[in-house]
Amino acid sequence: MQQSASPFHPAELALQERFGRRKMLEAPARRSVRDYLIPRHREFFQQLPFLLVGSVDASGQPWASVIAGTPGFATSPDPQHLRVGVLPHAGDPLARNLRKGAPVALLGIELPTRRRNRLNGTVTTIDAGGWTVGVVQSFGNCPQYIQSRDFRFVEPATDSDTPQGSNNQRLSVQDQALIANADTFFIASANLRKEDGESYGADVSHRGGRPGFVRIDDDRTLTVPDFIGNFFFNTIGNLQVNPRAGLLFLDFSTGDVLMLRTRTNVIWDGAEVRAFEGAQRLLRFEIDETIRSNRVLPFRSDAAPAYARELARTGTWAETARSPGQSAR
Repeated sequence: MQQSASPFHPAELALQERFGRRKMLEAPARRSVRDYLIPRHREFFQQLPFLLVGSVDASGQPWASVIAGTPGFATSPDPQHLRVGVLPHAGDPLARNLRKGAPVALLGIELPTRRRNRLNGTVTTIDAGGWTVGVVQSFGNCPQYIQSRDFRFVEPATDSDTPQGSNNQRLSVQDQALIANADTFFIASANLRKEDGESYGADVSHRGGRPGFVRIDDDRTLTVPDFIGNFFFNTIGNLQVNPRAGLLFLDFSTGDVLMLRTRTNVIWDGAEVRAFEGAQRLLRFEIDETIRSNRVLPFRSDAAPAYARELARTGTWAETARSPGQSAR
């Protein structure tokens, strides 16, 4: 069923217009972006071992988090709701951000098959056993840039035997090692403006690239190429309104989780963008806070992933540094 209103907010529409995609996207998006979960998406969320969550704190800062458990911890009691039967650990800002009426975004991603679906909505209930999200937008995403991984389940560390939510303002050596080897991270963004009677909310998205595609400029700055996508501009549209973002890095081999509170600058053009093969633009993140939790994920992935075929069309920072007129920062 086609929606009567556009699923995009004005900043997203402006970027689609800028890049000549607005008319092309309008009709398909009204059909594919729904205010309810279709049957196969309800089933999909129920078979996942983890969900990515985008939330917003009291200051308007987005945070990206991960919620994990035995498949079946997420259920859809009806097409308008998703119930999450796991609460965040104490060191995760999501524990403070979950409140009735709060904007929240969920990304279900099945790494072995590269399937993913998005759900943006609001918290309708929260209790001792979990929380429920009312659907505002639900839609599928293509498998671009997703690395395929298999998992084995383990017992996660408990609050008593691992540091939870260790905070810093700069990346530690351990943090930098995780990021330097990463081929995947997640980004939360938000547009909390109310325009023309519409209230917007949070979003959480996947980013993938060749290992090391996140450049560490220093212990408070990261730079990432932004590759061609679906032209919805969900993340960058939000960043045009609110340049704050939350980043999430997962160490699939150790179960460690690294969360970053950042301010973002979109670099639209220039020699550095042109030198990175496949980059449409760059995102530069200034880090204000880091939160690291060790061994909290209940699964591990030991084998090397099967990299997405789209990565063959993308470069590396080492290649960019060798380009004429370029030098590593």
